[in-house]
Amino acid sequence: MREDPIGQLYETICTGYAAVRRPDARIERLIHAALGDARTVVNVGAGTGNYEPVDRRVVAVEPSVEMLAQRPPDAAPAVQAVAEALPFSDLTFDAALATLTLHHWSDLSAGLGELRRVAQRQIILLFEPSMNHRFWLWDYFPQALTMASDVEAPGVADLRNRLQIRSVTTVPIPADCTDGFAGANWRRPEAYLEASVREGISSIAQLPPEVAALGAGHLARDISSGTWDSRYGALRALTEYDLGYRLVVAG
Repeated sequence: MREDPIGQLYETICTGYAAVRRPDARIERLIHAALGDARTVVNVGAGTGNYEPVDRRVVAVEPSVEMLAQRPPDAAPAVQAVAEALPFSDLTFDAALATLTLHHWSDLSAGLGELRRVAQRQIILLFEPSMNHRFWLWDYFPQALTMASDVEAPGVADLRNRLQIRSVTTVPIPADCTDGFAGANWRRPEAYLEASVREGISSIAQLPPEVAALGAGHLARDISSGTWDSRYGALRALTEYDLGYRLVVAG
């Protein structure tokens, strides 16, 4: 188990989070298809409610008060709790959903154990850390990969040791992805020059402001000089890209 300041982080960075982190319809379809015939769903690490289905009974779990406050008025009911101690009886739900949240948990084994305990099926969207080398963003913000949440980020292999995995699906990121997670703007480097975009990416938001500013300045100069396009411009011709996002179905 590690000390995890991520809850405090989200209390400070989440102003405007919902505006930057808007669910992408194509990723949403994949997640909802993976839920299959599940009628009851617990969304763990739910944030502002991205990717929660509206045609099933959903209960959201989120530790951050500020994130809970940004949930839309018509969102599913939510409780303030952590993944490692879910306030539900055994097998209360058909499925447990966890999207881009595992790397923030203080105890992965405990959290996954809780998903198994409260739901028959587990649906998890994560980033495979072994594929960090594919993403140019870390050339400009390399310090982000030294954050505890990234150093200890779990991959699919970590889940195989703890869950009965049925399938692992590659989730290519569309070039016009509407969600503002780290890899969303892989074809639009200019987007990362906006402070609001960087603040919606937890690994960058954890950096000291002066460090993040240096990275953004470096990127701005490379865009202006054409250096970025000389290195990565081929990406601009792609409509989607596999950065390492994976959808895991277990149970």
